[in-house]
Amino acid sequence: MQNEKMSPMTQIDDLSSLVSVALALGAEQVPGWSDEEKELANKATFGGADLVAITDLIRAGLDPLGDAFCLIRDAESRRPMGQTYTPAPIVSSMIKWTAAKGTPTRVIDPGVGSGRYLLAAGREWPKAFLFGADIDPIATLMARANLAVNNMASRARIELVDYRKLELTPHDGITAFIGNPPYVRHHQIDAEWKKWLTRQASDFKLPASQLAGLHVHFFLATAKHAVPGDIGAFITSAEWLDVNYGRLVRDLLLNQLGGEAVHMIDPTASPFADATTTGAVSCFTVGSSVESMRLRPVKSVEDLGSLEGGRVVSRERLQEAARWSPLVRVTPKLDAGLVELGELCRVHRGQVTGANAVWVADPAAVKLPGEVLYPSITKAKELFAAGESLNDLSSLRVVIDLPSDLDELDTASRRKVERFLRIAKSQGADETYIAKARKAWWSVGLRAPAPILATYMARRPPAFVRNDAGARHINIAHGLYPRDELTTAALDGLARYLRTSVTLGQGRTYAGGLTKFEPREMERLPVPHPEVLLHHAAADAAHLGPERT
Repeated sequence: MQNEKMSPMTQIDDLSSLVSVALALGAEQVPGWSDEEKELANKATFGGADLVAITDLIRAGLDPLGDAFCLIRDAESRRPMGQTYTPAPIVSSMIKWTAAKGTPTRVIDPGVGSGRYLLAAGREWPKAFLFGADIDPIATLMARANLAVNNMASRARIELVDYRKLELTPHDGITAFIGNPPYVRHHQIDAEWKKWLTRQASDFKLPASQLAGLHVHFFLATAKHAVPGDIGAFITSAEWLDVNYGRLVRDLLLNQLGGEAVHMIDPTASPFADATTTGAVSCFTVGSSVESMRLRPVKSVEDLGSLEGGRVVSRERLQEAARWSPLVRVTPKLDAGLVELGELCRVHRGQVTGANAVWVADPAAVKLPGEVLYPSITKAKELFAAGESLNDLSSLRVVIDLPSDLDELDTASRRKVERFLRIAKSQGADETYIAKARKAWWSVGLRAPAPILATYMARRPPAFVRNDAGARHINIAHGLYPRDELTTAALDGLARYLRTSVTLGQGRTYAGGLTKFEPREMERLPVPHPEVLLHHAAADAAHLGPERT
């Protein structure tokens, strides 16, 4: 016969009864009570919920109070405060990683909610002090009750306080910062807190965007609260890996926070049942020197495990990348002797002129000194036509690249340049978005000649051309710049390998059949290690006779 007895959650049908149950379970045993909580307690009336059943569930590792709260206050109502409660498998994975790093003597959850992280931490570390902060008095009462039921009240403290305002006392031993910072978008954050973000970030000499969500604030607050040797793991939305406002988180992980790994959950996995958001778990050891980080894609929450593994990405690559999610994607295991192109070369798209009609010209038609005229690749077809190497500059157009300081020019050259600039201004060259962003609107700022030039968008594989003539390039091409010096033979071999091995399938195909290789995507192409390139070059030289040196 079906049991018709109501579940403990259905016995808690409003916030008043939830408060009453929390009090009956011993919430008052946990220090740190606030006036707001006392006011709720004074108004509470016990509704007759089955305390024995609720206690049994809590001691079994479940969260009937948090589950009831999520039913009473639906996702839409919780969104302004960023209240998204973390599933147990995610909590477990983050605790396992933290345990592998050391034994914390204090655990801090910056947005404690019903206390899921603190309870798991209390079970894992029986002597650790447990501290939780939250701005919702209902949440803090639930956390208190859960801690009391699990006999952790004597080594815990819960405060109704904004984590950013928290003043921590000095503590011996390792502090673990672990939790799920609230996800609140920037338009719901007060202007004063946005100013706080900018001000606090400037203390670290880091830029901060006013568009940052609340989770970014919490990363920064953690960097302020923590001391070297502390550890942490946060799960947040994954947006910060790619958006401009996320640069602060990326900078903090590479510096003050000592990032170790980021585990990016597949967007289709829906890590939170009541929120449509991505998920990324960031792990860090405060004050550690970051030479590399592990970036790992995870198909499902269950696959998080102990937060191990991942692709090792160097600090240099991470600093260069404007977006981190492309670095997370799985790369097929490379065959012996192969490395990623990015390990050998930086790939840079050419400079944007902002007005090609002004800054790109036929060298015979422009009356300017030769010192400001740079023969350049300005059309992809010029590289396709060049074949293996570009040996002649005579057929190329020039880019007019003036020095930022025109005083560098002699009197005659300065006169010609000023005449040209008057014409350029009459054509609006100083009013383009690109020109306004330059230090001097008239200085295009071409990069140095790249040893290898590459096309990046076509219906055919890219052309990889040795730039023997020393041409510059604008944004229709990529330049490959060795990180460390490569011999001429190695560069020849690298370009030859790329020409014969790269396929359209390694790029990103758009509607109409165009395939594009962004700089970071090109850097992930597999290529032979320099020693292999030199070995093949030596073999070719022995077979064909003297070559380039």
